Order: sequence, then C-alpha cells, then structure tokens
Amino acid sequence: MRTYTSLSGLPPGEFKRLTGVSRPTFNIMVEIVAPVIAARQHTGGPRFKWGVEDMILMTLTYWREYRTYFHIGLDYNLSESQCFRTIKLVENTLIKDERFHLKGKDELLKKKDTGTYTVIDVAESPIERPQKRGAKTSKNTTIRAKRSDTRSKRSSS
Repeated sequence: MRTYTSLSGLPPGEFKRLTGVSRPTFNIMVEIVAPVIAARQHTGGPRFKWGVEDMILMTLTYWREYRTYFHIGLDYNLSESQCFRTIKLVENTLIKDERFHLKGKDELLKKKDTGTYTVIDVAESPIERPQKRGAKTSKNTTIRAKRSDTRSKRSSS
C-alpha cells in the first residue's frame, strides 16, 4: 500500500513519474481539498481514516493507472463505494477551483493562434500491392489441368 508518508522521500522526478504531477502541484491540490474535507468532517460527514494527501494520492492513482475502485480499495482497506465517493469528492473539489478548471471549447476557439505551422503531405506515397494477373503458379496450373482433363473425360463418355 502506498501512502503519502512512504512517498515523501522520493526525488521530484520519481514522484512525478509515479503520480503524474509535480510536488508543488500536489501541494496546491492539498491546499484546495483540505478545507473542504475539514468542513465535511466538522459537520459530521464520513471519516476517512487516511489523510488528505492520501485521498489525493488515491485519486491520482485512479487517473494515472486506470485501476478499478475494487483494486484501489484493497490498497487502502476501503470498500469500492467509499473509494468512488472519495475520488469523486476530490475531483469535484478540484474542478470547482479556478486553477484546475479547464476552459470550455468556446474559449479555445476564441483564442487566436498566430504560430507558424509546417505541413507535410504524405498522401502520395506508393502502396505495394500484389499483382492481380501475375504469373500462374505451378499449383494453379496443375489444378486447371486436372479440371480440364475431368471435363474432357466427361464429354467424351
């Protein structure tokens, strides 16, 4: 089982390789999610037996490795439904924050890109195909010869 405390000693490159985000980005995620979790637990919400860092690590594991809730639940000693609820809570909390909210398609279309592009046309490359009327192989010749012999014997009898 991977917990945040076991990963805290990893070098920055290996941490990013494992989680998919750099350590500063991970810390920003913790800053965003921690108040929401504290408010939920203060009002009597369900208790998560791991820390906020582990909740985010569980979400990143889900995003990065495409593991099922069942497998993640086994790692964290949770049920599938608790894993689902935790990951959805972290996802929705991060989406609501401006720093992790992606702009819509309209915003991307409004942006004028003045970059230089190089286009390479590869549509005219020749394709090797077998010849339709090539030389007949010995097998085909033998089969045709047998057929013609059979037909000639039938007509002569």
